[in-house]
Amino acid sequence: METLKKVFAIMAFTGVPLVFIASFLNWSDLWMFAICCYSIIALAGFIGRATESLAIVSGPRIGGLLNATFGNAVELIISIFTLKAGLIAIVLASLTGSVLGNLLLVLGLSFFAGGLKHKRQNFNIFDARFNSALLIFAIVVAFVIPEVFSMTMDTRTGLNLSVGISIILILIYLAGLVFKLFTHRGVFGSEVHETDEVPEWSKKKSILVLMISTVAVAFVSEKLVHTFGTLGEKFGWSELFIGVIIVAIVGNAAEHSSAITMAMKNKMDVSVEIAIGSTLQIAMFVAPVLVLISLMMPTAMPLVFTWPELIAMITATLLVVNICNDGESNWFEGLVLFSAYLIMGIGFFLL
Repeated sequence: METLKKVFAIMAFTGVPLVFIASFLNWSDLWMFAICCYSIIALAGFIGRATESLAIVSGPRIGGLLNATFGNAVELIISIFTLKAGLIAIVLASLTGSVLGNLLLVLGLSFFAGGLKHKRQNFNIFDARFNSALLIFAIVVAFVIPEVFSMTMDTRTGLNLSVGISIILILIYLAGLVFKLFTHRGVFGSEVHETDEVPEWSKKKSILVLMISTVAVAFVSEKLVHTFGTLGEKFGWSELFIGVIIVAIVGNAAEHSSAITMAMKNKMDVSVEIAIGSTLQIAMFVAPVLVLISLMMPTAMPLVFTWPELIAMITATLLVVNICNDGESNWFEGLVLFSAYLIMGIGFFLL
């Protein structure tokens, strides 16, 4: 683990200056894409370490929320710059990819890696059922309604529908946090703090690292977005595949590493909260916020996904709800989730 931390540190301290140099010297878009991905993944590692330190003193629920929030900050920043460039299809695809990546790839690898080491693992069943209900609401209800209703609406009316649904999603997400963390905190069980574990960094240092990393990600993301066109032409990748697979994996690198690490430490409450909590935040906060931000851009973005994107997200949601509702996990369930991700990835690649 220490070796991995050193590797991420070297990557971060070399990657960001390289992005600056490559931008100044006008290196090719392919080199720029590779360097930007390299840098964002390294910075995500710092974000993960900082939030893990905060999680130790905050408990699993708050810690998972912090990790998901700062991890999704990377996704949000990339998406804002992508919106500014007018690449709406890539933004929507990256949101789809974040949902699929967190539910199938991150949760799947967490269950698999943790299950190989601990065979059978448990997590808070009340959290699981609460998250399952919100997942069905956000993905199956709020994402399907704009798609179905917009078929008989003009562009402006369809956008108004998306704006209305976005506002409702944000309010429900915030209300859910109040319900879970304050008014009904006792329903979900008391959080157990690990008294024998010492945070790697102090609270002040963790917050400082988060702030610096987020600023660095904003700089790198702005450069990354401009490489998408060349990338698609060079490799024959569609905007859908770039968004669903490439941008989503890079943008969610922090959650990926943190959730798997926590699962291997048998901290499944944190791991599940990172994976599913991040999905809910993407669906109920990040996506709606991007819709509202897009109103200030040259081209507004409705909350309307393609049918392959919708069906993939609905399938992933139902699979995860079915697997997680018993509050237990093992390596085979993780393998099933990961296999579902691979099947969908092949489908999006061939579209």
